[in-house]
Amino acid sequence: MADLSTALEVSGALTGAGGVAYMKVRAPRAYWKLVGLPVTWCRFASQYRTTMDVCGLTVQPSGLRAFMARNVARSEVQPVPPKIRQVRGTSTGLRVTLRLPAGLEPADIAAACERLRHAWGVYAVHVIPTKPGYVELRMTGYDVLRRVQMPRKSMPRDLVVPVALRDDGTVYERDYRKVPHALTLGANQSGKSMYQRNLIKGLAQLPVALVGIDCKRGVEQSRYAARLSALAVNADDAASLVEVLVAEMEDRFDLLAKHGVSDLWGLPAALRPAPVVVLVDEIAELFLISSKKDEDRRERIVTGLIRLSQLSRAIGIYLEICGQRFGSELGKGATMLRAQLTGRVVHRVNDKQTAEMGLNDVAPEAVPAASLIPADRPGQAVAADSSGGWGRIRTPQTSEAETVAVCGEFAHLIPDLPALDPFRPTVAPVPAQTVPPKPTTAPAIP
Repeated sequence: MADLSTALEVSGALTGAGGVAYMKVRAPRAYWKLVGLPVTWCRFASQYRTTMDVCGLTVQPSGLRAFMARNVARSEVQPVPPKIRQVRGTSTGLRVTLRLPAGLEPADIAAACERLRHAWGVYAVHVIPTKPGYVELRMTGYDVLRRVQMPRKSMPRDLVVPVALRDDGTVYERDYRKVPHALTLGANQSGKSMYQRNLIKGLAQLPVALVGIDCKRGVEQSRYAARLSALAVNADDAASLVEVLVAEMEDRFDLLAKHGVSDLWGLPAALRPAPVVVLVDEIAELFLISSKKDEDRRERIVTGLIRLSQLSRAIGIYLEICGQRFGSELGKGATMLRAQLTGRVVHRVNDKQTAEMGLNDVAPEAVPAASLIPADRPGQAVAADSSGGWGRIRTPQTSEAETVAVCGEFAHLIPDLPALDPFRPTVAPVPAQTVPPKPTTAPAIP
């Protein structure tokens, strides 16, 4: 009987260990909550002072503190680490708010991130300055970009669209009020279309006008026709559409001048026209020409896009431009347009020069990270903006059918913009499901 009891205990222990190992691989978020978070929290609490001292993140105490330690506490004067203000666990890691002592800066903590992650046994440590004298350590317990799972509370609102997950476990949001125009680069099969698909899915749920320019005969954007206010599927239509957008911009500036306000959001809600997001699928198709007779059309398109990128933020017209490359080889006006695109998202590229086109002028230190994105991680990218900040992101897997369904569900949100009516795409009717008639006689049994 004792042998049987021992065997059952051993079998139960092995089954439990196997279950934990399986959960660590297949359900890392659940494993982190049940096992990783308590272990890491205890390790951090017990080793914090020692780790900071070994990593050189301590400073000598002030004269008063040293005097109190020697004469009142009768103890040895110890170096002072950053003071812990708050510790809280999340579904992906651990957040620690630190108050930096005099003599330390956020860059000192950031330089020791690799040593800190090994000391505390976490996947990564990110340092985020929050306010003068304070930083937040964002620790992730596992690779959150391996299998992207967006938080349930991340929903489109105002002009903010959650489109991806950052490598520190937070949501990457496309905020058009803060970053009006953006450029997305990436090679074939890099996840660039998936990023745009997630963006369209989020924008479709907001009361904005979506304008598509897809010169590949609309193969990418025509499926979302139910939610598009306008769609151009060739270069000639694109030139006419850009001119209409420029005219709309000028009319909106007249409206702002009439009411004495400086941007769209200063107008009363009843008079405020709907924001417009222009989605360009492949920018090279608008720049490249095959003969001299197309030069005039190219000049109209490029001039119009540059004017929109320079002036349209104030009147609520935003550009979302995608491409495989975007350099001076496209011709006159390419670099001038690129300089106006504040946000940058670079997926896997075929050469370092393409990564430099997208990131070198806003975050040069992010170029190596974009050049090393593996081919088996579609949707992973480096996101940056003109502030110099950058980070790794990855978009969640979203099917075309899901995005098409969302576009159809929110088709009633298409705003009334008469200038765009000539470019409104036609929506093909959904074929009715035909049910074959029931047989009147039973089939013969062979």
